[in-house]
Amino acid sequence: MSRRFTTYLQLHKLPLLFALFSLIFYYSLAYQVERTDFIKLITLFAALFFFCWKLIQFEKWNYRFLLVTGILARLVFIALEPHLSQDFYRFIWDGELVSHFINPYLEIPNSLIEQKNLFIANAQELYQGMGGLSARHYSSYPPLNQLFFALAALFGGKSIMGSIMVMRLTIILADLGIFYFGRKLLKNLNRSPHLIFWYFLNPLVIAELTGNLHFEGVMLFFLVWSLYLLSQNKWQLAGIALGCSISVKLVPLLFLPLFLKYLGIKKSILFYGIAIITTLVLFIPFYSPEFISNYSQTVGLWFSNFEFNAGFYNIIKHIAIYFDEKPWEFIKSYGKITPYATILCALLFAFFRDNKNLLSLMGSMMWLLTIYYMISTTVHPWYIITLVLLASFNSYKYPIIWSGVIVLSYFAYSQVNDKENLWLLALEYTIVLGILVYDVIAHTNKK
Repeated sequence: MSRRFTTYLQLHKLPLLFALFSLIFYYSLAYQVERTDFIKLITLFAALFFFCWKLIQFEKWNYRFLLVTGILARLVFIALEPHLSQDFYRFIWDGELVSHFINPYLEIPNSLIEQKNLFIANAQELYQGMGGLSARHYSSYPPLNQLFFALAALFGGKSIMGSIMVMRLTIILADLGIFYFGRKLLKNLNRSPHLIFWYFLNPLVIAELTGNLHFEGVMLFFLVWSLYLLSQNKWQLAGIALGCSISVKLVPLLFLPLFLKYLGIKKSILFYGIAIITTLVLFIPFYSPEFISNYSQTVGLWFSNFEFNAGFYNIIKHIAIYFDEKPWEFIKSYGKITPYATILCALLFAFFRDNKNLLSLMGSMMWLLTIYYMISTTVHPWYIITLVLLASFNSYKYPIIWSGVIVLSYFAYSQVNDKENLWLLALEYTIVLGILVYDVIAHTNKK
């Protein structure tokens, strides 16, 4: 046994060293870096992306080694209170409401906090932590996401850290589910199973999902499960899984038109029906006459009120300002156009792109989401994670590169009022577009 272990160490000395340094750097990222320390932040991310690349390069057929490395990296964050995002305070607040059978789509934190004998545990800390922007709006998180928040509040022992740990374990389990179904789906598509590690070991995935408690990973678990079921020709169950994915985050709604050619007209209609009914059933417990108005108003804010790490929007905005357009008026006008432009792109991909096999279908999902993020006013780093997963099933590199350079947007965290550096944003999008063009040319030549 000792001899075998010694031989293993000799054969895997460098990857073991990379894995060890990765864990040390993740610990530093989690517990020793302030969000305002931009230089240290991007240096750690750069090193972690290098280690990720080398580990996959050296050990891509040793899936147990890479799986354990990915799990250990996530467990480093287990006792961390997120410091790169404050969204988790609102998650726990909503969870407290739902666990007490209060509708989070009908109650605003600003109003609730004024009540005497408020039933929410740690109410003042949660209220202060979520920030004024979140506190004055209704919840925007879909119903299945609310269920996970409620479970965190119930099993968190009326402790913020307890709730954080419950959510973190949920997200880690979702990532393990993505790894499991992702590998099986890759095999079904005659793709190398090791490609899933571009998602599972990606530092942005680990830091933003496990570290900062964003639920994109839970949404993606149901999406990958749905795609795997489709590869098994179990489209009815796939429709239920897709409905669950939509009920965690609304993003997969964009993908519905793309299934038309893959399933055919009759099956696709039934598939859409199953997915939409699943979503509506999960929304029913929260329904009231005011719900639709409150929810649509809150979701609409993301199109017409907020801007962060935007690409083409920043270019168009500065042209508009040059012609005396008021910025606060321009974003509202631009925000009204964006949803229609995205829907038009979805329909074009549905009718004019060959989506008759799963790889092509997933490629269409990737391109549609890419266009959506390129024209969006708000592109938080964790949004790109969906592209990272979809890119794991093909040979496009730009989503992986984007997941690395998008950390440049963290510069805003180091500034007063989160002021962005437009030169850094220009650098980010120039690199991404450059690699995207390279990918397109390489694939065209390959064909």
